[in-house]
Amino acid sequence: MGMAVSRKVKIPEGVTARIEGNLVKVTGPKGMLMREMYYPKVSLSVSDKEFTITTESGRKKILSIVGTFAAHLQNMCRGVTKGYQYRMRVVYSHFPIQLKLAGDRIEIGNFLGEKRSRWAKVEKDVKVALGSDEVTVTGIDKESVGKTAANIEHATRIRERDPRVFQDGVYIIERA
Repeated sequence: MGMAVSRKVKIPEGVTARIEGNLVKVTGPKGMLMREMYYPKVSLSVSDKEFTITTESGRKKILSIVGTFAAHLQNMCRGVTKGYQYRMRVVYSHFPIQLKLAGDRIEIGNFLGEKRSRWAKVEKDVKVALGSDEVTVTGIDKESVGKTAANIEHATRIRERDPRVFQDGVYIIERA
């Protein structure tokens, strides 16, 4: 065995990174992200310029964790520099959908003319901007932004009617 495998992830200009125990902190112009990163037999180190993820193990599962960690670190670096933005389109035919922000939730009113509002949770540190026929979801944590967009999409799922006829809903049209 004894073949060390390592992946390097560059730290972009203007980003600082620290590792404290199993906690990785990445700070950039848009904010700070923290993430617990621990897996047996996988070690993580950081210099000014890059992260290094290493394992001595040749097991497939552990090798795949190296790739997963690399992806998370890249997402974090990108999040604190550029951030993430999902654009969503509001689609309705007969009943105009009414969207309102209420704390950490979005109220979706008049969906298909329903009397009761539907609700979608907005994840922590995610901003949602409501336009007339567009919703923009932004933040620095890729997972929270994606999850919020999914929550909104999910809240307008059509249950009792034929979704081919009723195209109403709020749909993700662009991820950036």
